[in-house]
Amino acid sequence: MGTIDGLPPLREVIRTHDLVAKRQLGQNFLLDLNLTAKIARSAGDLSGYDVLEVGPGPGGLTRGLLVEGARHVLAVEKDARCLPALAEVAAVYPGRLQVIQGDALELDLLAHLTPPIKVIANLPYNVGTELLIRWLTPKVWPPVWQSLTLMFQKEVAERIVAKPRTAHYGRLALLAQWRCDARIMMTLPPEAFTPAPKVHSAVVHLTALPAPRFPADAAVLQRVTAMAFNQRRKMLRSSLKGLMPGIDDVLVAAGIEPTARAEEIGLEGFCALARLVQPEG
Repeated sequence: MGTIDGLPPLREVIRTHDLVAKRQLGQNFLLDLNLTAKIARSAGDLSGYDVLEVGPGPGGLTRGLLVEGARHVLAVEKDARCLPALAEVAAVYPGRLQVIQGDALELDLLAHLTPPIKVIANLPYNVGTELLIRWLTPKVWPPVWQSLTLMFQKEVAERIVAKPRTAHYGRLALLAQWRCDARIMMTLPPEAFTPAPKVHSAVVHLTALPAPRFPADAAVLQRVTAMAFNQRRKMLRSSLKGLMPGIDDVLVAAGIEPTARAEEIGLEGFCALARLVQPEG
């Protein structure tokens, strides 16, 4: 049976290189090359873009990105066992795939890429959220990347796109939606992966906005939302009482009822509140 690029099917690649997924590395391999190509297409047109991929494993999504026309792919893989399989992919696409072995949390990956840049990855479950937060909180906005197309556990994906007054709404939704358009592109069942995880997964696409939706100091907004959601069952007059003197009056000035709870307040309300709070230091 043929494949999208003439390389062996992923099951054969895994068998040849003895790539048993390791739970401690958060590995769950996608073996359907039609599915990995679909994920690549969900990021939009890739021609003319450099793409960062974290956790390529045996290279299923990597192959999808290259087939779909990515100008250059930088694949960062912590597991040395996967490097020979990725080298085979690189040989079929001369000059278009660069593989770096290392921990994505410890490397300045975007420095190796030339804009325009898209980030597309089936992120290892154990580092996915931390990487997302880093990409959403650069020192300068807009960021060097144009979009993030990322696979998460479905529950994490729902937290990213959640709206007020829903169970998944919280700091991650506010952080993502303050600076990006975010939507879930597809949901995948456990059996799409090897080994099958215990939960469903989902692909989220985040497009960077030219500027945040509402003006606010990033550090202040982060501090306000942390205090509010760390005690999300309490009224804001209680959870934010340590924020500054006269918090009831400040909340009212921001258009927020002091008796409201964090999950009831939208992004615009939190940004209005952040503008009334003095930055620390």
